[in-house]
Amino acid sequence: MRVVSGVRSRLETSIGRAGIALPWWVPVGVSAFGAVLAVAAVAQRGALVPPAPIALGGLLAVVTALGWAVTGRIAPPWLKALTVVAAVAILLSDPVVPDFAPVMLVVLTAETAAIARPVVALSVAAASVATLSVASARVGLVGFPVYVAAVLLGLAGGVMMRWYVRALGAERAARDSARDQAVLAERQRIAREVHDVVAHSLSITLLHLTGTRHALKQDRDIEEALEGLEEAERVGRAAMADIRRTVGLLAEAPAGTRPLPDARDIGALVERTRAAGLAVHYERHGDPAGVPDLAGLGLYRIAQESLANVAKHGAGAPARMRLAIGAGEARLTVRNRLPAGALPTAAGGSGLTGMAARAGQLGAEFSAGPEGTDWVVAVSVPAGAAS
Repeated sequence: MRVVSGVRSRLETSIGRAGIALPWWVPVGVSAFGAVLAVAAVAQRGALVPPAPIALGGLLAVVTALGWAVTGRIAPPWLKALTVVAAVAILLSDPVVPDFAPVMLVVLTAETAAIARPVVALSVAAASVATLSVASARVGLVGFPVYVAAVLLGLAGGVMMRWYVRALGAERAARDSARDQAVLAERQRIAREVHDVVAHSLSITLLHLTGTRHALKQDRDIEEALEGLEEAERVGRAAMADIRRTVGLLAEAPAGTRPLPDARDIGALVERTRAAGLAVHYERHGDPAGVPDLAGLGLYRIAQESLANVAKHGAGAPARMRLAIGAGEARLTVRNRLPAGALPTAAGGSGLTGMAARAGQLGAEFSAGPEGTDWVVAVSVPAGAAS
């Protein structure tokens, strides 16, 4: 079994080196068939034993195949065509009925058309027809029209095979490209998930730690400080669970059974943010259960990233969040007052890019920018998005 595998590997290597985009068994089968035809044509003429001149024609017909077997290198198409046409010309100096020699030209033309450039294939077909014409004129080759038609049919079949192989290669390349793009898109989506979870959890944790520091430094309130530390620990553990669950999407099996958040969890997100010390006014209109899961996850992550940006860039200013769910769309709006002197891009960075990418995947309308003295993030998701 190992020997067979080694032989096949060497054949595939030599075929690939020759630039032949066909399965290994096709060139091997064609070469073997050509050798059989050569032996049969020589045998028809009773010249298997040298030094009959006809035997030289048989040797020329198989010399390139023998060279492949000995050296492991496939002869160029033009060289094989030259030797086979010469061999058939020698064999047709002594025609027989029926004759296998002209069939060698049919196989040669089809093979050349399948693996060589069109100009080479046309040249081989023309040389084959010319050889048959000379044999018909000088020695009265029987069946000349049939042989010529067979050569032309071989040419057409080889060209069709060549174009089929090229189309198949293009299809495979397109499929590989689409797969690579899908993998890249999934990796980017997971990266955004991890970014949103980490950014939000760190922002909330820092708010708790800031409150703890104030409690210890100014109020000397140990109990309040401990509560802040416990809440920071809880947020950190929840973030780790979210990260493990998100990264688990890379594996074949899920990392846990806890579902991903959706629009119904935005209220709990606001409550956790409030508990960390950030003032958030939240309004909800409509039933979030009617929002599809993937669209709900996108709204949740956008809300999460928006609150993280408020915590980082809002200088403690209160935020207002509104979720309106109607028959046609679900619209989330988050606004907070810009600190005095802040640039309009104060809330920029990879977070905005991630939010825009999420909205684009859902076919949603997304905007983020200043409106007067406020920074406003707004996203409208169609009711049937990702359902």
